[in-house]
Amino acid sequence: MERRPTARRERLSWYVRRLRSMSVSEVCWRAGHVVEPVITRRSLDGAPEARLLIPSMTWERALRDFRDGVGRPVLLDRSRARQIAARHPDQVAALLRMAEQARAGVVAYFGYPEVRLGVPIDWNHDPLRDFHWPSVDAARIDHRSAAADPKWIWELNRLQHLPLLAEAWLFTGDDRYADSAFVHLDSWLDQNPVGRGIAWRGAFEAGVRAVSVAAALQGLRDHPLLTPARFERVVRMLAASAERCWRHRSRFSSANNHLVGELAGLATVALLFPELAPSSGWARRAISGLVAEASRQILPDGSGAEQAVGYQVFTADLLLLVAALLRARGDEPPASLLAAVDRSADYLAAVVGDADPAPRYGDDDEGFALRLGPEPRPTVRDHLGAVAALTGNPRARRAGTETLAARWFDAIPARSTAPAPAVTSGPSFVAPDGGLVVLRSAGRRITMDVGPLGYLAIAAHGHADALAVTLSLEGHDVIGHPGAASYYGHPEWRSVHRSTRAHPTVTVDGQSQSVPGGPFLWTRHARVRVRSLDVDGGMVDAEHDGYLRLAAPVTHRRWLFAPPADPAVLVVDEISGSGLHEMRTSWPLHPELDAAGIPEGHLVTRGGTGVIRILTAAVHGVTLAQARGDEATHLGWWSDRLERRVPSWVVGGTTRGAAPLIMATLIQRQERGADPAADLAVSVAGDLIAVAWSSGGRRRERVIDRSRQSGRRVQDS
Repeated sequence: MERRPTARRERLSWYVRRLRSMSVSEVCWRAGHVVEPVITRRSLDGAPEARLLIPSMTWERALRDFRDGVGRPVLLDRSRARQIAARHPDQVAALLRMAEQARAGVVAYFGYPEVRLGVPIDWNHDPLRDFHWPSVDAARIDHRSAAADPKWIWELNRLQHLPLLAEAWLFTGDDRYADSAFVHLDSWLDQNPVGRGIAWRGAFEAGVRAVSVAAALQGLRDHPLLTPARFERVVRMLAASAERCWRHRSRFSSANNHLVGELAGLATVALLFPELAPSSGWARRAISGLVAEASRQILPDGSGAEQAVGYQVFTADLLLLVAALLRARGDEPPASLLAAVDRSADYLAAVVGDADPAPRYGDDDEGFALRLGPEPRPTVRDHLGAVAALTGNPRARRAGTETLAARWFDAIPARSTAPAPAVTSGPSFVAPDGGLVVLRSAGRRITMDVGPLGYLAIAAHGHADALAVTLSLEGHDVIGHPGAASYYGHPEWRSVHRSTRAHPTVTVDGQSQSVPGGPFLWTRHARVRVRSLDVDGGMVDAEHDGYLRLAAPVTHRRWLFAPPADPAVLVVDEISGSGLHEMRTSWPLHPELDAAGIPEGHLVTRGGTGVIRILTAAVHGVTLAQARGDEATHLGWWSDRLERRVPSWVVGGTTRGAAPLIMATLIQRQERGADPAADLAVSVAGDLIAVAWSSGGRRRERVIDRSRQSGRRVQDS
C-alpha cells in the first residue's frame, strides 16, 4: 500500500534535484513545452499539401523524383547492392538470415531473451513483461515508473529492422522482404499516430526512427507497393518527426548525444525529401547544429565529451551518416564535421590499437545510428571501418573491420580526397581533454582515468570512476570497468555499476566520489587534477576532490608506475585530510578469470594458468576482500550488454584509521619461469612513502616524495 506514495515522493525528489541542475534559461525552455499537445495538433502530419510541399509539387511527382533520386542523396541503391552482393556474399548471407528473423517477428534487444512478436505486431506491447504501453499523448506517459523497461519498447519502435529488409530485397529481388517491410510500416503508422504513445516520448526517439524509416523507404523506392498514397502517408509522418526534432530538441544540460540524434534525424529527412517546403531551412539548421555539436561533443583530443565510449561511437556514427548523405548528394561535408569524425576515429584507433579490447568506461546502450548489417551491436572497430570507408582515415582503416555499412559508404563517390589525419601519438599517449592515459608495452595496455565525470551539469552517462586503472594483456581484458548493466530494467544494478565501488579505483567510507541524484543525474562531480605525468616512463600522479564533501574531508591521490620494461605495475593510493576513514581498493576482473586468496593478496588465473598476482599492503594494515556474483551487494558482476550480467571476481583490500591512509597494490604479470613478487611493504617517513617488495631474488623499492610532483626509485638491489 505504501508503494504508490513512495514512488510519488521519489519522483518529486528527482524533479527537485533535476531542477537544481538547470539554468533559468533551461527552466523557461522546458516550461514552454507544457503546450506540447497543442503543437502536436498543429503537426505537419495533417498539414494541407500546399503548406507541406514546395510550390507546384504534388505527391505523385514527389514520388517520381524520389524514385529517380533527383536532387537528393542516394545511399541504398540497387546497382550498388548488386556489386556488394557479388563481392561479399558471406556478409550478405548473414544479413539475409537477420532479415528472415525480422520477417518472422523474432527480436532480441540488449541482454534480454529473444521473443517472437505476434501477427500483426502490437508495437506498444512488451511481451517480456506482458505490459501494454498506453495510447495517450506521449507527454502524459511517465516512462520512469512504468512496470516495463521503456528501453525495450523504444528499441522495437526505432524500426531499425526496416533498412535490413530493404537491403535484403535489393540484394535478392525477393518481394517477401519488401512486403514485410511495408506491412510493418503500415501497422506501425496505424498504431502510432503522431504524438501518441511511448514511441513519441521525446524528440530523440523520433529522430533516430526517422533515420531508419527514411533510409528504408529509399531502398524500397522502386517497389510497386510504394504507391503515392503510401508514400504520402510515410513522408507526412517523417515531416512531423523532423518538426518534433527541432521544436523539442534537447538543450542546455540535456544537450548530449540526444541532441545529435535529433539533428541527424532532422538532417536526414531534409536531405532525402527536398520536396518538403521546410526542408531547406531544416537542412541549414540541422547541419549548422551538427557542426557546433561536433566541436563540443568530440573534444580536441578526439575523445567523447560524455565520458562514455559507447556514446562516443553512437555520436560519431550519426555525424558520419550525415556527412555520407551530404557527399552522396554531391556536396562536400563541412570540413569541421569531417574533422570531428576523423579525430574521434584517431582517438579510438589509438586506444584499441591493433589487438587491444575496446575501452569500457561509462554507459553504453548499444545504439545504432543506422543499422545496415547483421551485427547485434555496434563496436568500436566496426565504426572505425565505416569511417575509413568514407574519409579514408588510415588509422581507422588499420584498426577497423569492414562491415556492410562500410561497403555502402565505400560506394559513395568522393569529390576530393582529404589529407590523411596527422598521427601525433605513439603506442603510449595521453588524451588531455578527455583525461585518459594509455600506457603500452609488450602486449600490455594500461589505462588511467584522469578526466571529468561526464558532460554538462548532469553528466548523465558518466560513472564515478576517477583515477580508475585498467589492465589488458595480449588483447584480453584483465582488470576493467564492469559495464553499465542496466538503465531501467534493474535499478539496483544501475545504482551499483555506476558507483565508485564497482570500478578499479578507491572508495572512501563506502561512498561514491560523485553524488548521484538519479539514474542519469549526478548532483556533485568529483574533479581531477593531474600533478605529474611521464608517458614514456609510465608514471601518472593525479588526485580528485570528490571526498572533500565528507564531514571529515579528504583528498584521494593515486600514483601509477608502469615502466615499459617492468612486468610489475605499482599503484599507490593515499587519502589525506582529517578524521577516521575506511579506504577500499577494488580490482574488477574479467569473468573468464579466477581469483584465489594468497597470503598477501590474490592470484588471478585463466584456465588454471597464472595471469597476474595482485599484492596489497597498507601502513595501517590491510584486510583482503573478494566477491563474486553477490546478489545482496550487487558486487562481483560483469556486464557486456545492457540488462545482462555474469558473475566475475572483484578483489582488493581495505584499510582503516586516521588520515592519511596509504595503500600500495603491486600487479605482477605471471611469466613462465619468473619468481613471484612477495613481501610487499609500505612505510611513511615525513613526506616520503617507501614501497618495497621482493622479486627475482632481490629487494626492490620505490620512494615517493609527496611534496614533489612525482615519485623516484631509490634502489633496486
